[in-house]
Amino acid sequence: MKINLSRFFKACNPSKTLVAGDPTDRQYYIDFSDVRGCKIVEELQRTIVRISPDEPTCQLFTGHIGCGKSTELQRLKAELELAGFHVVYFESSQDLDMADLDISDILLSVARQVSASLEAINIKLKPGYFTNLFKEIGDFLQTPIELSGEAEFSLGIAKISTKTKDSPQLRNQLRQYLEPRTNSILQAINEEVLDKAIEQLKLRGQKGLVVIVDNLDRVDMRPLASGRSQPEYLFIDRGEQLRRLKCHLVYTIPLTLIFSNEYETLKNRLGGGIAPKVLPMVLVRQRDGRDYEPGMSLLRQLVLARAFPEIPWNARLGLIGQLFHHPESLDRLCRVSGGHIRNLLGLLYSCLQRQDPPFSEDCLEAVIKDYRDDLLLAINEEEWQLLEEVVNQQSVKGESDYQRLLRSMFVFEYRDLVGRWFGISPALAETERVIAWQRNK
Repeated sequence: MKINLSRFFKACNPSKTLVAGDPTDRQYYIDFSDVRGCKIVEELQRTIVRISPDEPTCQLFTGHIGCGKSTELQRLKAELELAGFHVVYFESSQDLDMADLDISDILLSVARQVSASLEAINIKLKPGYFTNLFKEIGDFLQTPIELSGEAEFSLGIAKISTKTKDSPQLRNQLRQYLEPRTNSILQAINEEVLDKAIEQLKLRGQKGLVVIVDNLDRVDMRPLASGRSQPEYLFIDRGEQLRRLKCHLVYTIPLTLIFSNEYETLKNRLGGGIAPKVLPMVLVRQRDGRDYEPGMSLLRQLVLARAFPEIPWNARLGLIGQLFHHPESLDRLCRVSGGHIRNLLGLLYSCLQRQDPPFSEDCLEAVIKDYRDDLLLAINEEEWQLLEEVVNQQSVKGESDYQRLLRSMFVFEYRDLVGRWFGISPALAETERVIAWQRNK
């Protein structure tokens, strides 16, 4: 069967998030929950639908950037909608500056996204508090922001964002203005936006409102004047306020916080005592280095589905020769990805940039070499020592080690029946230095 190259190229774009509600994207989706060692979407959904449908919940979700969180959240959105909930999903990085963020930015962004989503289904809110607040802000910014006649509430917040987006100084002044009003803003969002939204949605036969805030895991790690990092300030120091929004909430948070000394504080303040859900890599290797066949099998299907979405699973295996000159090359690609979805697609995309399929062994090896060389350029001697400890102990200890190893994707996290373990990137595992460590273990 001939590959549709244009479609295949688009399907391999590593930056594309699969939308579960889109029939085309559904063809590409592979459920990896059995080989990740957890069923996170089911747990998040069950908490909302079965355990607490009528009381607000706040759930935290994290994992490596690029490991498939957004795709899983899109699946959660689709399943919650099937269960009768109105779901507002948005990528915070589209609204907000991840390098310069404060609590008021997140709260107003949630209010805007909820309002815009409701306006799209002809539910229009007229929050009185914000009418006055926008007028005050308009005077402060010397930009009229009025909600009159049929003007939409979300438009008022959008005007504020547009005015301050490109001016850090103006943004900082606005935050100083809003900071003492944070509790009043929270109360107004709850009473004039969320409560009324849920009331209107239930009149239409829906069960409630869920807000999924994606990409907050990309918040910059920069230190603030207080000495706290930006994630610590937002999710730990101000976590109780983020939690107080009166609807079902799912926040993505930076993985670094899982390794923080203040993890328990995070869990209690923002998570309400419930631990964040962590999405690990697809398990493609065992602790002893051997392939984990169930994970390898699903990764093969991920690659083949991108090329042959309309072909049944079993039949796709007979088409490997259409993609690679040597069938073993597909396994080679899956192994070296380490079970990191974006890595896998990125390597495949790079092959496509070099030649049309079927890909030669030389093409794949050249792509892998470039990937490995890029990783090697970033590793200093102290990090090599930390990597040797990971190879020997299969563990990562403390926030600073995480920052240096996991955030740079030198090390991946896995789950198996025994529990959590860490393994060096398979691309780095092929270097002479690491091979020598393995030999001496």
